[in-house]
Amino acid sequence: MESSKKKNVKKKESKNYRLVIQEEKTYKEKFNLKLSKSNVFLIGTFISLIIISITASIIFFTPLREYIPGYDTTKMRLQAINNLEKLDSLINKLSTNKNYLSAVFKTINGEEYKSVYVNESEKINIDLSELNMSLKAEDSILRKVVEREDKFNVIESETQKLSLEMSPPVRGIIIESFDVSIKHYGIDIVLKEQTPVKAVADGIVLLSEWTIDSGHTVIVYHRDRFTSVYKHNYLSKVKTGDYVKKGQIVALSGNTGELTSGPHLHFEIWDSNGPINPEDLIIF
Repeated sequence: MESSKKKNVKKKESKNYRLVIQEEKTYKEKFNLKLSKSNVFLIGTFISLIIISITASIIFFTPLREYIPGYDTTKMRLQAINNLEKLDSLINKLSTNKNYLSAVFKTINGEEYKSVYVNESEKINIDLSELNMSLKAEDSILRKVVEREDKFNVIESETQKLSLEMSPPVRGIIIESFDVSIKHYGIDIVLKEQTPVKAVADGIVLLSEWTIDSGHTVIVYHRDRFTSVYKHNYLSKVKTGDYVKKGQIVALSGNTGELTSGPHLHFEIWDSNGPINPEDLIIF
């Protein structure tokens, strides 16, 4: 009995099939294919691999790949690089603005601030006589030609002009000039008390507050990264965040704060590198 059962199992396992295609009317055989479990599995695997290969080729070698979630395109990569450059630029600008505002507030509070502008007395004198220079006649002729052409260079002269035009905040007598060596970063103009003090250019009020050293102080931020400072005022006529026009009254002059010896206006101009002599930019 056991031997007969084993034979029946072997017969069941070794069964093969045939796929036949015949004509409907004549039953004539047109195509036949011998089938077994093994070759059906192989044929199915082969067909699946072909379908997978074709699908992968269509996805990875055609624009359809851009619709796959998470796949980055050339446009996306360029945009990412551009965003990184903008972010780096913004970080640098924020750092510069932070240093700039820190310098302004340190000056207002009377703290020490090292300016990047070098005083005339601190410039290093170079003895040109120590240099061994042998000039030829051709060099002298070329120098004369360049000097003559640069004399009438309109483009260079235009680019050197200051793009921001400023008007004087008040009209008066300057009793103390700009001097970095003694940390006097502006000019003092003697005035009667409550004389109108005007904005030198359009801008936004960064600060309009009372300080112990400078009394009522107004700071206005202008375009091209210029800032004007007005100290020792009797009264401020604007508040922080206000937009002011050129010539608009921002304060009334006075004699407030501990660092004053009489009615006057202490006026400063700053840019991103430090304080600038107001007399170099404005005719008082």
